[in-house]
Amino acid sequence: MATWTINHFSRSNPAGTGQGDVAALLRRVAQSIDDLGDVSVQDLTFASSVTAGEDDLTVTVYYHPEPRRR
Repeated sequence: MATWTINHFSRSNPAGTGQGDVAALLRRVAQSIDDLGDVSVQDLTFASSVTAGEDDLTVTVYYHPEPRRR
């Protein structure tokens, strides 16, 4: 049986005002992906946790450190 490993990272907005800003979180995730260089993104997950103030948002990116298919 073949096995393989996938890399991942998660990003959230800072706690406090703007924590629930989806667009800001997506920009943060896009910049993080750009910073990795040419990688193959396999999946993205989005989670939202209710807090006393704004929702706590998290995006997790799963990727391989290889050039993406074109």
